[in-house]
Amino acid sequence: MDTSPPELREYSESDWSYPGWPVVLAAFFGVMASFAAIVPYTFSLFIAPLHEAFGWKRDGISLAFGITAMTVAACSPGIGHLLDRYPPRRIILPAIVLFAAGVASLSLLRGHLAQFYATYLFIGVVGNATAQLAYSRTVSTWFFARRGVAFAIMLTGSGAGSIVLPILAQHMISSQGWRSAYVALGVVALFVGIPLTAVFVRERPGFHASIQAQDGTGMSAAEALRGRVVWILFACLLFYSISSNGAVAHLSAILTDHGVRTGAAALALSVMGAAGIIGRLVTGHLLDRFFAPRVSLLLLLLSGVGLVMIAHANSAALGIAGAAVLGFGMGSEADVTPYLLARYCGVKSFSLLYGCSWTAYAIGGAIGPVLVGKVFESAGGYQPGLVQLLGVPCLIAAALTLGLPRYELRARSTQSNTSEALITAAALVD
Repeated sequence: MDTSPPELREYSESDWSYPGWPVVLAAFFGVMASFAAIVPYTFSLFIAPLHEAFGWKRDGISLAFGITAMTVAACSPGIGHLLDRYPPRRIILPAIVLFAAGVASLSLLRGHLAQFYATYLFIGVVGNATAQLAYSRTVSTWFFARRGVAFAIMLTGSGAGSIVLPILAQHMISSQGWRSAYVALGVVALFVGIPLTAVFVRERPGFHASIQAQDGTGMSAAEALRGRVVWILFACLLFYSISSNGAVAHLSAILTDHGVRTGAAALALSVMGAAGIIGRLVTGHLLDRFFAPRVSLLLLLLSGVGLVMIAHANSAALGIAGAAVLGFGMGSEADVTPYLLARYCGVKSFSLLYGCSWTAYAIGGAIGPVLVGKVFESAGGYQPGLVQLLGVPCLIAAALTLGLPRYELRARSTQSNTSEALITAAALVD
């Protein structure tokens, strides 16, 4: 039964006056200054300065990325459970404050690896409560027919952050030193993330009541985990994450090791982010029109091509081109998982399932950078033949997408499309 005010039932999700779009815009800026943009896209810029400052080995520095990734893996399901139970702002706002403080506190490092690791562990505990995991829950309650586009716009926030933040961090490192760069990133996280989230980010009114009343809102977490679909999605993310995070965490160092100038290497990170924005917007439209697992297959293969290009990049042009190809595929692939979870399993336990998917992603994120660091230490450099092996897990992920069935919720959604479409047309009443 549609309980929305009569004057608001005329809204369409394709209409920019629809009240869900300001939520998406706020989520875009929140993700832009979140863990998802700051940690992966600036980490590699600090490897050389920290090595020079304290004499730490590269694989030892890379282990911090692995620690924060494993912490994210452990904490994401719990964060997802909280997001399914409480209004998102109650989780996101305190997490932003703690995350910003953690990043800024890295400026106080005094040469002890234990302090470095402890800070990244803390960042991992709260980080995913600032990222797309937290905002996707809210966005999914507002959209059904245009959910792919809504997710795409939200997720381009991390791409926008990956354009701006590496340039900001590199400028601060070059002009003011790496300590000032960490402070600047903390300030960005705090003052970009807080305002719009506080004002706009909230679930569609009456959403929890609609979950109880509408059978078509989806599966419980237990029902979903008894099926094979979510396990295929988790395995895809695990292998894909090994490849993508291994490349991103070391991209600047790989390119400079191959003779590319530091400024061009930082530019490659920004180009990767720009390509991710384009890829996400394109993919959002594709997801609303084509069978999403086939879209995912194409993107994973494209990411593999980008990895091979980066492995053999001995010039700025080839390195930037490889980063663009990888960014297009990698950024777009991030759209697919929340879309498929919502499409296969519904939104009843969306955040918990999405949190579990982040566990798989974070485990891969812990393995990839450390693996590449080990390759550097053992081979004495980023050898092209070894670096291009990062494409193998990506190809495994692509093969796994072929095992995904047609949407399991299609029959149920067909019966409840009318009611869900009416429910998602409710306006923001506060």
